[in-house]
Amino acid sequence: MKTPRWRNKLIELQHLLSPGEISFEKSVCEAHNGDKWFASHAPHAVALPRSTESVSALLRFASHHRIPVTPRGAGFGYVGGCVPVRGGIALSLARLNRIKEINARDFVVVTQAGVVTKDLQDAVERKGLYYPPDPASRADSFIGGNIATNAGGPRCLKYGVTRDYVLGLRVVLACGAVVHLGGRCHKNKTGFDLHRLFVGSEGMLGIVTEATLKLIPLPPYRACLAVGFNSTAAAARTLAAIFRAGILPSALEIADEFTLAAAHKHTGSKRLLGCSAMLIVELDGQKNSVGCEMLELQKLVNRQSPMFVQAGLGAQKCEEIWGLRRQFSTALKASGLKKLNEDVVVPRGRLEDLLKFAGRLQKKINLPIACFGHAGDGNIHVNIMLDLKDPDAVKRGQRGLDELFKQVLAWDGAITGEHGIGLAKKKWWPDAVSPEVLALHHTVKMALDPRGILNPGKFV
Repeated sequence: MKTPRWRNKLIELQHLLSPGEISFEKSVCEAHNGDKWFASHAPHAVALPRSTESVSALLRFASHHRIPVTPRGAGFGYVGGCVPVRGGIALSLARLNRIKEINARDFVVVTQAGVVTKDLQDAVERKGLYYPPDPASRADSFIGGNIATNAGGPRCLKYGVTRDYVLGLRVVLACGAVVHLGGRCHKNKTGFDLHRLFVGSEGMLGIVTEATLKLIPLPPYRACLAVGFNSTAAAARTLAAIFRAGILPSALEIADEFTLAAAHKHTGSKRLLGCSAMLIVELDGQKNSVGCEMLELQKLVNRQSPMFVQAGLGAQKCEEIWGLRRQFSTALKASGLKKLNEDVVVPRGRLEDLLKFAGRLQKKINLPIACFGHAGDGNIHVNIMLDLKDPDAVKRGQRGLDELFKQVLAWDGAITGEHGIGLAKKKWWPDAVSPEVLALHHTVKMALDPRGILNPGKFV
C-alpha cells in the first residue's frame, strides 16, 4: 500500500502537543484499534489530550495536512464506530475526565467528555439529583461516547435519551475552531439548535470535549416487578394492558425464550426454566404513589396467569432483579457463539410482530436468535447467534440481517435505536434513508468537515 503523504508529518506532533499527549508505540496503537465490534485497524498514532486546547491544536494540524482523525471514548460501542479504518490519529478523550460542576440550584452538571457515565450518575445522586440515561455499558462508557451515539437504555421509556439532557456543548470543529453551543438554561431558542446537531453524529462533525447536562430531582423510591410467561403473546398482552391502565413505568424490558434459557444455564436460576418470555417493569416516584401503582400492576399481571412474579421493593431489591437482566449478554456470550447484536426499533404496536418474525427467521436461516431489550419503546436487541469460524453460518447470518432490516423498515421502523451506524450498518444505511436525506447528510458533513478528516470511512 502506498505510504500516505502525511505519514512523515505525524512526528511533528511531539513538538506541538504537551509531553505524553501523543504516542506511536505499537501496543498503544493496537489498544486503540476498535471497539466491541469484530473489525479493527490500528492507527499510526494515538493522541491523549488533557485539554480542549490540545484537541484544537491537533485538529488544526490534522486539517492542514489532511490527516485522518478518529475520535473515541471508552471503546464500548457495538458498530465499529471508532475503528480508524484509514489509519492516521486515534484521538482518545480518556484524559478529559473531570466533573467540573454539579449545580443543584440550576439542575445542571458540567462534565468533560471522558467521564464514565455511572461515575457521573453516582456523583449527582449523592446530591439528590438524577441523570436518567442508562446505557447497558454505563459502568464503562464515557459521556462523550453517549453523546456521539445518542445513547439510550431502559429508562428512556419515561425519561428520554441522551439528546434530551444535553443543554450545551463545547465542540472542537475539524478546522480546530472551538465553539460553545447552547448553554445551561433549560429553555433556549437563540438561533438554530446547533448543540443537538452533534448528538448522534458519531464523531464525524466535531469533537465534543465538554457538556452541560440537564438534571432532575432524584425520585425517592423505586419498585420493580419481574414476571415470567409461558408465551410471548401473554407478555405482549400484559405490556399493552400496562399502558392502557395509564401506568408509565420508568423501564419496561422483555426477554425471549432463547435468552432466558441461556440465562438459566449461566446463572442457575430455576425460575427461568421453561419460561418463554419475561417482563421487567420498574416504577419510580413518591413511595405512596409507587405503592398504589404496584398494586394495580400486580392485578394486571395476574390476569395473564404468569409462571412467576417477583417483586422488588426499594432500590436494593430492584438492583437484584436488574442484576439478572444484566446477565443476559454475558449468558449469550457464554454459549460460545458470537452474537450479531442488532438494536432495531419498531413502532410499539409491532413488538409482538417483531418477536414472531424473529422466530420464523431463525428457522429459515437455521441459526438461533435471541431477542431482549426495551419493550416499552420498541427497541429490541435481535441477536443472531453464530460461529464466526463457520463460513456457511456467517453467510446465513448476513442473509438474516438483510431480511431483518428489510422487514423492520417495511414496518416504518429503524435499523438502529442506540448503537449508531458506524461500520456494522453501513451496508444498510442507503436503504434506511431517502436519497434526499443522504444528500443532506453529505451537505452538513462538507460544511463542517470539508477536508473529510473526522472519522473517515464511515457512513458519510
